[in-house]
Amino acid sequence: MSGPTLDLVGVWTVILGAGVFFYVLLDGFDLGVGMLYGLNPDSTSRGIIMNSIAPIWDGNETWLILGGLALLAAFPLAFAIIIPALYFPVLLMLLALIFRGVAFEFRFKDKEHRGFWDNAFAYGSAVATFAQGTVLGAFIQGFQVEGRQFTGGSFDWLTPFSVMTGAALMAGYTLLGAGWLILKTEGGLQDWARVQGRRALVLVLAGIAIVSLWTPYTLPDIAQRWFSWPNIAFLAPVPLAALVLAWATWRSLGRDHHAWPFIYGVGLFVTAYLGLAISLWPNIVPHRYSLWDAASSESTQAFLLVGTLFLLPIILLYSGWSYWVFRGKVKADAGYH
Repeated sequence: MSGPTLDLVGVWTVILGAGVFFYVLLDGFDLGVGMLYGLNPDSTSRGIIMNSIAPIWDGNETWLILGGLALLAAFPLAFAIIIPALYFPVLLMLLALIFRGVAFEFRFKDKEHRGFWDNAFAYGSAVATFAQGTVLGAFIQGFQVEGRQFTGGSFDWLTPFSVMTGAALMAGYTLLGAGWLILKTEGGLQDWARVQGRRALVLVLAGIAIVSLWTPYTLPDIAQRWFSWPNIAFLAPVPLAALVLAWATWRSLGRDHHAWPFIYGVGLFVTAYLGLAISLWPNIVPHRYSLWDAASSESTQAFLLVGTLFLLPIILLYSGWSYWVFRGKVKADAGYH
């Protein structure tokens, strides 16, 4: 009689979910800082804004690589369907991230064309964020699949819903970026970030409300999950927590709080992420294939898990150490010049 075995699909689901969330959170706030960079015309303030993310921005993108590789290795069927369906927005996102990274470095070296690289950094941040939002919207709506292949068109991802989620994610990342600047800066720049944070929060709440109404209206299975009894009683704490966090974020943005606007903003993202997971669970190809249907063989998952469990602590330690070393307020005369 054999004992209980470890569900490797569950383990890889946690790894993939954590990788995606850490990417959204960490690269999200520095993309938000990039968009705010383009809204601030003051050169001294721009230097401080840039220096606030200079030591950590490239390390944040490690989580994008982890998430992509986890999807490919542990859920190859999902990868084979999702990537062709979302080829163009993913390509646009990667090109924007590359262009943004180049602009970040060239801005400090090519001072003769600094204005061009400034705009490239800001627009690269905005385009990458919008592309990620359209990926999210298309993912929620699902894909045209026959058998084990994507059979839709190259631009099926481009819908009014995906455009809306793209704009909403831009507001969400801007909110996180404003929280980060409040945490890392002082004086007039910090006050400016508070104003931008409140504007972004209004747009974020509008986006959450639209998604929360649009998805159950167009997707009956999601409506059934959220509004049938007793699910509605068990799941009610999620939207209620989002409302409380939104109120707390608004209040903290209007007060002399330094860390709480960012912390509450992260909490708001957690509730949105949790709501999305509840809506789509247990499917990794929405409305079509579950995590178990799309998973690779148990031997493959076990083999890959060994290396992953070795690398994950290193990534976490490196990331945590970077944030610890570069903690505190950013000064105008520190960092890149």
